[in-house]
Amino acid sequence: MEEVASSLSAATDQYFERAATLLELEASLRAVLRPPKRALIVSVPTKMDDGSVRVFEGYRVQHNIARGPAKGGIRYHPNVTLDEVKALAALMTWKCAVVNLPFGGSKGGIACEPKEMSSAELERMTRRYASEIAQVIGPERDIPAPDVSTGPREMAWIMDTYSMTLGHSALGVVTGKPLNLGGSHGRGEATGRGVMLCVRRACELLGIAPSGARVAVQGFGNVGAIAAKLLAREGFQVVAVNDSTHGVRHDAGLDMDALFAHRERTGALAGFPGAAPITNAELLELDVEVLVPAALENQITKDNAGRIHARIVAEGANAPTTPAADEILARHGIFVIPDILCNAGGVTVSYFEWVQDLQSFFWDEATVNQHLERLLIRSFDEVYRTSVERKLSMRTAAYVVAVARVAEATRLRGLWP
Repeated sequence: MEEVASSLSAATDQYFERAATLLELEASLRAVLRPPKRALIVSVPTKMDDGSVRVFEGYRVQHNIARGPAKGGIRYHPNVTLDEVKALAALMTWKCAVVNLPFGGSKGGIACEPKEMSSAELERMTRRYASEIAQVIGPERDIPAPDVSTGPREMAWIMDTYSMTLGHSALGVVTGKPLNLGGSHGRGEATGRGVMLCVRRACELLGIAPSGARVAVQGFGNVGAIAAKLLAREGFQVVAVNDSTHGVRHDAGLDMDALFAHRERTGALAGFPGAAPITNAELLELDVEVLVPAALENQITKDNAGRIHARIVAEGANAPTTPAADEILARHGIFVIPDILCNAGGVTVSYFEWVQDLQSFFWDEATVNQHLERLLIRSFDEVYRTSVERKLSMRTAAYVVAVARVAEATRLRGLWP
Protein backbone atom coordinates (compact mmCIF):
# COMPACT_ATOMS: atom_id res chain seq x y z
CA MET A 1 0.00 0.00 0.00
CA GLU A 2 2.93 2.33 0.61
CA GLU A 3 3.91 1.81 -3.05
CA VAL A 4 0.37 2.79 -4.11
CA ALA A 5 0.47 5.90 -1.92
CA SER A 6 3.90 6.80 -3.28
CA SER A 7 2.83 6.34 -6.90
CA LEU A 8 -0.36 8.33 -6.29
CA SER A 9 1.63 11.16 -4.76
CA ALA A 10 4.17 11.06 -7.59
CA ALA A 11 1.42 11.09 -10.21
CA THR A 12 -0.39 14.01 -8.62
CA ASP A 13 2.88 15.94 -8.34
CA GLN A 14 3.72 15.18 -11.97
CA TYR A 15 0.35 16.43 -13.23
CA PHE A 16 0.65 19.55 -11.07
CA GLU A 17 4.15 20.33 -12.32
CA ARG A 18 3.09 19.86 -15.94
CA ALA A 19 0.20 22.29 -15.48
CA ALA A 20 2.37 24.75 -13.54
CA THR A 21 4.93 24.76 -16.36
CA LEU A 22 2.26 25.37 -18.99
CA LEU A 23 0.91 28.22 -16.86
CA GLU A 24 4.44 29.56 -16.34
CA LEU A 25 3.96 29.71 -12.58
CA GLU A 26 6.90 31.15 -10.70
CA ALA A 27 8.90 28.84 -8.45
CA SER A 28 7.75 30.57 -5.27
CA LEU A 29 4.08 30.04 -6.10
CA ARG A 30 4.67 26.41 -6.96
CA ALA A 31 6.37 25.99 -3.59
CA VAL A 32 3.27 27.39 -1.87
CA LEU A 33 0.78 25.26 -3.80
CA ARG A 34 2.59 21.91 -3.67
CA PRO A 35 2.68 20.87 0.03
CA PRO A 36 -0.28 20.46 2.39
CA LYS A 37 -1.19 23.41 4.58
CA ARG A 38 -1.78 21.22 7.63
CA ALA A 39 -1.35 17.54 8.49
CA LEU A 40 -2.72 16.17 11.75
CA ILE A 41 -1.86 12.73 13.17
CA VAL A 42 -4.04 11.57 16.05
CA SER A 43 -4.09 8.62 18.41
CA VAL A 44 -7.52 6.97 18.56
CA PRO A 45 -7.79 4.73 21.66
CA THR A 46 -10.95 2.64 21.40
CA LYS A 47 -12.62 0.28 23.86
CA MET A 48 -13.40 -3.02 22.14
CA ASP A 49 -16.39 -5.22 22.87
CA ASP A 50 -14.26 -7.66 24.90
CA GLY A 51 -13.18 -4.87 27.25
CA SER A 52 -9.70 -4.44 25.80
CA VAL A 53 -8.42 -1.17 24.39
CA ARG A 54 -6.92 -0.81 20.92
CA VAL A 55 -5.12 2.30 19.76
CA PHE A 56 -5.62 3.20 16.11
CA GLU A 57 -3.79 5.92 14.19
CA GLY A 58 -5.85 8.54 12.39
CA TYR A 59 -5.09 11.40 10.05
CA ARG A 60 -6.63 14.61 8.73
CA VAL A 61 -4.76 16.55 6.05
CA GLN A 62 -5.77 19.93 4.66
CA HIS A 63 -3.93 20.58 1.43
CA ASN A 64 -5.18 24.02 0.43
CA ILE A 65 -7.84 26.50 1.60
CA ALA A 66 -7.14 29.44 -0.72
CA ARG A 67 -10.58 29.17 -2.36
CA GLY A 68 -12.65 28.22 0.70
CA PRO A 69 -13.00 25.61 3.45
CA ALA A 70 -11.25 22.29 2.93
CA LYS A 71 -13.38 19.39 1.66
CA GLY A 72 -12.62 15.70 1.60
CA GLY A 73 -13.64 12.24 2.68
CA ILE A 74 -12.68 9.94 5.55
CA ARG A 75 -11.66 6.37 4.81
CA TYR A 76 -11.26 3.32 7.05
CA HIS A 77 -8.78 0.77 5.73
CA PRO A 78 -5.90 -1.27 7.18
CA ASN A 79 -3.43 0.32 4.78
CA VAL A 80 -4.30 3.98 5.28
CA THR A 81 -1.08 5.99 5.60
CA LEU A 82 -0.22 9.64 6.03
CA ASP A 83 1.37 9.75 2.56
CA GLU A 84 -1.78 8.35 0.95
CA VAL A 85 -3.97 10.86 2.77
CA LYS A 86 -1.68 13.72 1.72
CA ALA A 87 -1.88 12.67 -1.94
CA LEU A 88 -5.66 12.32 -1.83
CA ALA A 89 -6.00 15.73 -0.15
CA ALA A 90 -4.06 17.32 -3.02
CA LEU A 91 -6.26 15.49 -5.51
CA MET A 92 -9.29 16.99 -3.76
CA THR A 93 -7.88 20.51 -4.13
CA TRP A 94 -7.67 20.12 -7.90
CA LYS A 95 -11.01 18.30 -8.11
CA CYS A 96 -12.86 21.08 -6.31
CA ALA A 97 -11.12 23.71 -8.42
CA VAL A 98 -11.79 22.07 -11.79
CA VAL A 99 -15.55 22.14 -11.13
CA ASN A 100 -15.18 25.62 -9.62
CA LEU A 101 -16.48 24.82 -6.14
CA PRO A 102 -15.57 27.27 -3.32
CA PHE A 103 -13.55 24.60 -1.51
CA GLY A 104 -9.99 23.53 -1.01
CA GLY A 105 -8.91 19.92 -0.62
CA SER A 106 -8.58 17.70 2.43
CA LYS A 107 -8.69 14.01 3.33
CA GLY A 108 -8.80 11.87 6.43
CA GLY A 109 -8.60 8.28 7.51
CA ILE A 110 -7.96 5.69 10.18
CA ALA A 111 -5.71 2.67 9.74
CA CYS A 112 -8.12 -0.10 10.80
CA GLU A 113 -9.98 -3.13 9.47
CA PRO A 114 -13.64 -2.13 9.70
CA LYS A 115 -14.82 -5.53 8.44
CA GLU A 116 -13.53 -7.09 11.68
CA MET A 117 -15.17 -4.54 13.98
CA SER A 118 -18.69 -4.45 15.40
CA SER A 119 -21.00 -1.49 14.92
CA ALA A 120 -20.46 -0.49 18.55
CA GLU A 121 -16.67 -0.60 18.15
CA LEU A 122 -16.86 1.45 14.96
CA GLU A 123 -19.03 4.03 16.68
CA ARG A 124 -16.65 4.39 19.63
CA MET A 125 -13.66 4.67 17.29
CA THR A 126 -15.42 7.18 15.04
CA ARG A 127 -16.53 9.38 17.90
CA ARG A 128 -13.05 9.39 19.47
CA TYR A 129 -11.51 10.23 16.08
CA ALA A 130 -14.07 13.02 15.61
CA SER A 131 -13.21 14.48 19.01
CA GLU A 132 -9.49 14.37 18.16
CA ILE A 133 -9.87 16.21 14.84
CA ALA A 134 -12.59 18.59 16.10
CA GLN A 135 -9.96 21.31 16.45
CA VAL A 136 -9.42 21.45 12.67
CA ILE A 137 -12.87 20.68 11.19
CA GLY A 138 -16.06 22.74 11.04
CA PRO A 139 -18.58 24.17 8.54
CA GLU A 140 -16.27 27.12 7.81
CA ARG A 141 -12.97 25.23 8.15
CA ASP A 142 -13.00 21.65 6.86
CA ILE A 143 -16.03 19.54 5.95
CA PRO A 144 -15.49 15.74 5.97
CA ALA A 145 -17.55 13.29 3.90
CA PRO A 146 -17.78 9.51 3.36
CA ASP A 147 -15.06 7.61 1.55
CA VAL A 148 -13.84 3.99 1.63
CA SER A 149 -15.77 1.97 4.26
CA THR A 150 -17.58 5.01 5.67
CA GLY A 151 -21.07 6.29 4.92
CA PRO A 152 -24.07 8.18 6.30
CA ARG A 153 -23.88 6.31 9.61
CA GLU A 154 -20.32 7.43 10.32
CA MET A 155 -21.10 10.98 9.20
CA ALA A 156 -24.03 11.08 11.64
CA TRP A 157 -21.72 10.01 14.49
CA ILE A 158 -19.17 12.68 13.56
CA MET A 159 -21.83 15.38 13.27
CA ASP A 160 -23.29 14.44 16.65
CA THR A 161 -19.89 14.31 18.38
CA TYR A 162 -18.84 17.67 16.96
CA SER A 163 -22.21 19.21 17.84
CA MET A 164 -21.96 17.99 21.44
CA THR A 165 -18.68 19.89 21.83
CA LEU A 166 -20.44 23.07 20.66
CA GLY A 167 -23.67 22.63 22.57
CA HIS A 168 -25.82 22.98 19.46
CA SER A 169 -26.41 21.06 16.22
CA ALA A 170 -23.94 21.86 13.44
CA LEU A 171 -25.42 20.14 10.39
CA GLY A 172 -22.85 21.60 8.02
CA VAL A 173 -19.80 20.03 9.65
CA VAL A 174 -20.02 16.94 7.40
CA THR A 175 -21.77 15.94 4.19
CA GLY A 176 -23.08 12.58 3.11
CA LYS A 177 -25.34 12.46 6.16
CA PRO A 178 -28.72 10.69 6.43
CA LEU A 179 -31.59 12.76 5.03
CA ASN A 180 -33.14 13.21 8.47
CA LEU A 181 -29.95 14.87 9.72
CA GLY A 182 -29.52 17.40 6.94
CA GLY A 183 -28.37 15.12 4.17
CA SER A 184 -29.13 15.87 0.55
CA HIS A 185 -31.31 14.04 -1.92
CA GLY A 186 -29.20 12.61 -4.73
CA ARG A 187 -25.98 12.34 -2.71
CA GLY A 188 -25.82 8.54 -2.80
CA GLU A 189 -25.95 8.43 -6.61
CA ALA A 190 -24.00 11.63 -7.23
CA THR A 191 -20.58 10.24 -8.15
CA GLY A 192 -21.97 7.56 -10.45
CA ARG A 193 -24.38 10.09 -11.99
CA GLY A 194 -21.45 12.41 -12.63
CA VAL A 195 -19.62 9.62 -14.47
CA MET A 196 -22.70 9.07 -16.63
CA LEU A 197 -23.02 12.79 -17.41
CA CYS A 198 -19.36 13.04 -18.42
CA VAL A 199 -19.55 9.92 -20.60
CA ARG A 200 -22.70 11.16 -22.29
CA ARG A 201 -21.12 14.56 -23.00
CA ALA A 202 -17.93 12.97 -24.33
CA CYS A 203 -19.97 10.83 -26.68
CA GLU A 204 -21.83 13.89 -27.94
CA LEU A 205 -18.54 15.64 -28.72
CA LEU A 206 -16.95 12.57 -30.31
CA GLY A 207 -19.99 11.64 -32.39
CA ILE A 208 -20.71 8.36 -30.60
CA ALA A 209 -24.39 7.48 -30.40
CA PRO A 210 -25.31 6.15 -26.93
CA SER A 211 -27.74 3.65 -28.40
CA GLY A 212 -25.80 0.44 -28.66
CA ALA A 213 -22.48 1.92 -27.52
CA ARG A 214 -20.74 -0.80 -25.50
CA VAL A 215 -19.59 -0.13 -21.94
CA ALA A 216 -17.40 -2.13 -19.54
CA VAL A 217 -17.38 -1.15 -15.87
CA GLN A 218 -14.56 -2.21 -13.56
CA GLY A 219 -15.76 -2.06 -9.96
CA PHE A 220 -19.41 -2.65 -9.13
CA GLY A 221 -19.42 -0.66 -5.91
CA ASN A 222 -21.36 2.53 -5.29
CA VAL A 223 -19.74 4.48 -8.15
CA GLY A 224 -19.50 1.75 -10.77
CA ALA A 225 -22.87 0.17 -10.11
CA ILE A 226 -24.72 3.50 -10.25
CA ALA A 227 -22.82 4.57 -13.36
CA ALA A 228 -23.66 1.26 -15.06
CA LYS A 229 -27.34 1.54 -14.15
CA LEU A 230 -27.64 5.13 -15.35
CA LEU A 231 -25.68 4.52 -18.54
CA ALA A 232 -27.98 1.62 -19.37
CA ARG A 233 -30.97 3.92 -18.88
CA GLU A 234 -29.38 6.33 -21.36
CA GLY A 235 -29.31 3.58 -23.98
CA PHE A 236 -25.72 2.41 -23.56
CA GLN A 237 -25.08 -1.34 -23.74
CA VAL A 238 -23.30 -2.43 -20.56
CA VAL A 239 -21.58 -5.65 -21.66
CA ALA A 240 -19.34 -6.40 -18.66
CA VAL A 241 -19.00 -5.52 -14.97
CA ASN A 242 -16.95 -6.88 -12.10
CA ASP A 243 -16.22 -6.45 -8.42
CA SER A 244 -13.33 -7.60 -6.24
CA THR A 245 -14.34 -11.25 -6.51
CA HIS A 246 -16.25 -11.89 -9.74
CA GLY A 247 -16.94 -10.51 -13.18
CA VAL A 248 -19.75 -11.19 -15.66
CA ARG A 249 -20.07 -10.53 -19.38
CA HIS A 250 -22.93 -10.58 -21.87
CA ASP A 251 -22.15 -9.27 -25.33
CA ALA A 252 -25.78 -8.41 -26.01
CA GLY A 253 -25.86 -6.25 -22.87
CA LEU A 254 -26.49 -7.04 -19.23
CA ASP A 255 -29.96 -6.41 -17.82
CA MET A 256 -29.06 -4.00 -15.02
CA ASP A 257 -32.29 -4.36 -13.06
CA ALA A 258 -31.99 -8.14 -13.13
CA LEU A 259 -28.29 -7.98 -12.23
CA PHE A 260 -28.97 -5.75 -9.22
CA ALA A 261 -31.73 -8.13 -8.10
CA HIS A 262 -29.42 -11.13 -8.52
CA ARG A 263 -26.69 -9.51 -6.44
CA GLU A 264 -29.19 -8.52 -3.77
CA ARG A 265 -30.50 -12.08 -3.64
CA THR A 266 -27.20 -13.99 -3.79
CA GLY A 267 -24.67 -11.45 -2.52
CA ALA A 268 -22.50 -11.85 -5.62
CA LEU A 269 -22.31 -11.15 -9.35
CA ALA A 270 -21.26 -14.74 -10.08
CA GLY A 271 -23.91 -17.04 -11.49
CA PHE A 272 -25.96 -14.32 -13.17
CA PRO A 273 -28.17 -16.20 -15.67
CA GLY A 274 -27.06 -15.92 -19.28
CA ALA A 275 -23.74 -14.22 -18.47
CA ALA A 276 -20.25 -15.64 -18.84
CA PRO A 277 -17.48 -15.11 -16.28
CA ILE A 278 -14.75 -12.60 -17.12
CA THR A 279 -11.45 -11.79 -15.42
CA ASN A 280 -10.38 -8.30 -14.44
CA ALA A 281 -7.66 -8.23 -17.10
CA GLU A 282 -10.08 -9.38 -19.78
CA LEU A 283 -12.63 -6.73 -18.81
CA LEU A 284 -10.11 -3.90 -19.05
CA GLU A 285 -9.04 -5.03 -22.52
CA LEU A 286 -12.48 -5.50 -24.06
CA ASP A 287 -13.22 -3.89 -27.41
CA VAL A 288 -15.81 -1.36 -26.22
CA GLU A 289 -16.66 2.27 -26.78
CA VAL A 290 -16.44 3.17 -23.07
CA LEU A 291 -14.34 1.72 -20.26
CA VAL A 292 -15.17 2.90 -16.73
CA PRO A 293 -12.43 2.01 -14.21
CA ALA A 294 -14.31 2.61 -10.95
CA ALA A 295 -12.39 0.40 -8.53
CA LEU A 296 -8.85 1.04 -7.29
CA GLU A 297 -5.75 3.06 -8.13
CA ASN A 298 -3.19 1.94 -10.73
CA GLN A 299 -5.40 -0.39 -12.78
CA ILE A 300 -4.26 0.82 -16.19
CA THR A 301 -0.47 0.74 -16.26
CA LYS A 302 2.31 0.76 -18.85
CA ASP A 303 2.01 -3.04 -18.91
CA ASN A 304 -1.60 -3.18 -20.13
CA ALA A 305 -2.29 0.28 -21.57
CA GLY A 306 -1.30 -0.86 -25.06
CA ARG A 307 -4.06 -3.46 -24.94
CA ILE A 308 -6.85 -1.04 -23.98
CA HIS A 309 -9.29 -0.88 -26.90
CA ALA A 310 -11.93 1.51 -25.55
CA ARG A 311 -12.49 4.81 -27.35
CA ILE A 312 -13.27 6.55 -24.04
CA VAL A 313 -11.80 5.84 -20.59
CA ALA A 314 -13.97 7.46 -17.91
CA GLU A 315 -12.15 7.42 -14.58
CA GLY A 316 -14.75 6.73 -11.91
CA ALA A 317 -12.00 5.82 -9.42
CA ASN A 318 -9.23 8.05 -8.12
CA ALA A 319 -5.99 7.61 -10.10
CA PRO A 320 -6.86 4.36 -11.91
CA THR A 321 -4.38 5.26 -14.68
CA THR A 322 -0.67 5.72 -14.09
CA PRO A 323 1.19 8.61 -15.80
CA ALA A 324 3.10 6.20 -18.04
CA ALA A 325 -0.14 4.53 -19.09
CA ASP A 326 -1.74 7.92 -19.65
CA GLU A 327 0.88 8.73 -22.27
CA ILE A 328 0.28 5.41 -24.03
CA LEU A 329 -3.48 5.97 -24.11
CA ALA A 330 -2.91 9.45 -25.55
CA ARG A 331 -0.66 8.08 -28.31
CA HIS A 332 -3.38 5.58 -29.21
CA GLY A 333 -5.96 8.34 -29.48
CA ILE A 334 -8.04 7.18 -26.51
CA PHE A 335 -10.13 9.95 -24.98
CA VAL A 336 -9.56 9.95 -21.21
CA ILE A 337 -11.99 11.75 -18.89
CA PRO A 338 -9.69 12.35 -15.89
CA ASP A 339 -10.68 11.45 -12.36
CA ILE A 340 -10.68 15.02 -11.03
CA LEU A 341 -13.47 15.78 -13.51
CA CYS A 342 -15.19 12.43 -14.09
CA ASN A 343 -15.80 11.49 -10.44
CA ALA A 344 -16.44 15.04 -9.18
CA GLY A 345 -20.20 14.46 -8.94
CA GLY A 346 -19.89 13.36 -5.33
CA VAL A 347 -18.12 16.46 -4.08
CA THR A 348 -20.43 18.64 -6.16
CA VAL A 349 -23.53 17.30 -4.44
CA SER A 350 -21.65 17.46 -1.13
CA TYR A 351 -21.31 21.18 -1.86
CA PHE A 352 -25.06 21.34 -2.47
CA GLU A 353 -25.65 19.57 0.85
CA TRP A 354 -23.39 22.03 2.67
CA VAL A 355 -25.24 24.97 1.09
CA GLN A 356 -28.62 23.49 2.07
CA ASP A 357 -27.43 22.93 5.65
CA LEU A 358 -26.17 26.50 6.00
CA GLN A 359 -29.41 27.93 4.60
CA SER A 360 -31.72 25.41 6.29
CA PHE A 361 -33.50 25.21 2.96
CA PHE A 362 -33.57 21.81 1.28
CA TRP A 363 -34.04 20.85 -2.36
CA ASP A 364 -35.85 17.93 -3.96
CA GLU A 365 -33.89 15.33 -5.92
CA ALA A 366 -34.84 16.74 -9.32
CA THR A 367 -33.40 20.11 -8.34
CA VAL A 368 -30.18 18.52 -7.05
CA ASN A 369 -29.72 16.52 -10.26
CA GLN A 370 -30.49 19.55 -12.41
CA HIS A 371 -27.83 21.64 -10.66
CA LEU A 372 -25.35 18.74 -10.80
CA GLU A 373 -25.78 18.37 -14.54
CA ARG A 374 -25.42 22.11 -15.12
CA LEU A 375 -22.18 22.38 -13.12
CA LEU A 376 -20.56 19.22 -14.45
CA ILE A 377 -21.36 19.86 -18.11
CA ARG A 378 -20.12 23.45 -17.78
CA SER A 379 -16.89 22.18 -16.22
CA PHE A 380 -16.50 19.44 -18.82
CA ASP A 381 -16.89 21.96 -21.62
CA GLU A 382 -14.33 24.32 -20.03
CA VAL A 383 -11.80 21.50 -19.82
CA TYR A 384 -12.58 20.30 -23.34
CA ARG A 385 -12.24 23.81 -24.74
CA THR A 386 -8.87 24.21 -22.99
CA SER A 387 -7.83 20.83 -24.37
CA VAL A 388 -8.67 21.80 -27.95
CA GLU A 389 -7.34 25.36 -27.82
CA ARG A 390 -4.02 24.39 -26.22
CA LYS A 391 -3.73 20.97 -27.88
CA LEU A 392 -3.57 19.15 -24.55
CA SER A 393 -4.93 15.88 -23.24
CA MET A 394 -8.09 16.17 -21.17
CA ARG A 395 -6.12 15.35 -18.01
CA THR A 396 -3.53 18.04 -18.57
CA ALA A 397 -6.26 20.50 -19.53
CA ALA A 398 -8.17 19.70 -16.33
CA TYR A 399 -5.09 20.36 -14.22
CA VAL A 400 -4.38 23.58 -16.12
CA VAL A 401 -7.90 24.82 -15.34
CA ALA A 402 -7.69 23.73 -11.70
CA VAL A 403 -4.17 24.94 -10.93
CA ALA A 404 -4.84 28.28 -12.61
CA ARG A 405 -7.84 28.89 -10.33
CA VAL A 406 -6.01 28.02 -7.13
CA ALA A 407 -2.93 29.99 -8.20
CA GLU A 408 -5.03 33.07 -8.96
CA ALA A 409 -6.80 32.85 -5.60
CA THR A 410 -3.42 32.58 -3.88
CA ARG A 411 -2.08 35.61 -5.74
CA LEU A 412 -5.15 37.68 -4.92
CA ARG A 413 -4.98 36.83 -1.22
CA GLY A 414 -1.25 37.39 -0.97
CA LEU A 415 0.93 36.23 1.92
CA TRP A 416 0.40 37.27 5.53
CA PRO A 417 2.29 38.57 7.38
